[in-house]
Amino acid sequence: MTSDLASLTSQNRRKLLDVWPVLRDEVLADFAAKGMPQAAVEWYARNLEYNTLGGKLLRGLAVLDSLTILKGRSLTDAESFKASVLGWCVELLQAFELVADDIMDQSLTRRGHPCWYKVEDVGLIAVNDACIIEGTIFMLLKKHFRTEVVYVDLVELFHEMINRTGMGQLIDHITENQTDLTKLSLERYRLIAVNKSAYYSIYLPIALAMHMHGINIADKAYEVTQEISFALGEYAQIQDDFFDYAGSQEHTGNIGTDIINKCSWCIITASALASPEQRKELEQTYCQNDNESQRRMRQVFEQVGLREQYEAYEEEAHRRIMDMTRQVPHGESASTPMLNGALFLEFLDKLYKRSK
Repeated sequence: MTSDLASLTSQNRRKLLDVWPVLRDEVLADFAAKGMPQAAVEWYARNLEYNTLGGKLLRGLAVLDSLTILKGRSLTDAESFKASVLGWCVELLQAFELVADDIMDQSLTRRGHPCWYKVEDVGLIAVNDACIIEGTIFMLLKKHFRTEVVYVDLVELFHEMINRTGMGQLIDHITENQTDLTKLSLERYRLIAVNKSAYYSIYLPIALAMHMHGINIADKAYEVTQEISFALGEYAQIQDDFFDYAGSQEHTGNIGTDIINKCSWCIITASALASPEQRKELEQTYCQNDNESQRRMRQVFEQVGLREQYEAYEEEAHRRIMDMTRQVPHGESASTPMLNGALFLEFLDKLYKRSK
């Protein structure tokens, strides 16, 4: 990895943002060319802008950063554009998943604004809007990669990620409002975290860069990438759960609801540490969506030392993932395309000790 890699990757956000207007105009033109009336085109544009923009763009940027690390140099204009297309496809996947997730969770805000379905003239039209955003991914892949060798691999990868995320959402929601705390386990939690988050948030951006770099789909590197991605994804999900409890809307941009009725790390950990009296209090207040119940539940979280438990978990997770990455080479790419362990350190550095 070159010594000025940090400065190279810092340029990628600007490159990614520069490509968005191009892609937006392409998909709107395609929409109009299919005979859609102007009102529908304008709704589509509003849907795209409202739900795709406004986030931290971490998943989209990860495609460019990962390819930069694999190349060990600055990306050419052509490489940067193609990676940006894939980066925005990942952001579109995130966008349509969040639109649907907010409806299912009956969330109120997203990124500091009303959830799309809560916007006055939208409502449950948001279900269809999520489907349209999903379709945009494959329109862009077809336009920009159809003639390339990796096209089928890219399409299959996105389909697999969408399927996996849906599986994770299913497990998450059938576990929701589970008042029998004995049925909430770390094993179930990890299954949700891997499928709902790790596949598309960590593995997908790296795998896309690996495809662009020419690493063969049959290479064991993809198995190694999955293993470390799952560890990173679990770490990120536990952070999100902890912030849902210990953070605030000011820090996250969301009004947290997951600790109330979801299979979250907070309730699993607190339940395991609780005394019989505290456990009874949790059983009485968990899944009760009123302020007094939430106050009592949070009080138990404080009593069992949930903040200290999280700090200990974070240090252990950081050490374990560092050990995993040490098994992967960290040098510059050789003439034969190969995996680089620095890919995972890039993700780990962004997660470790983050506050939002």
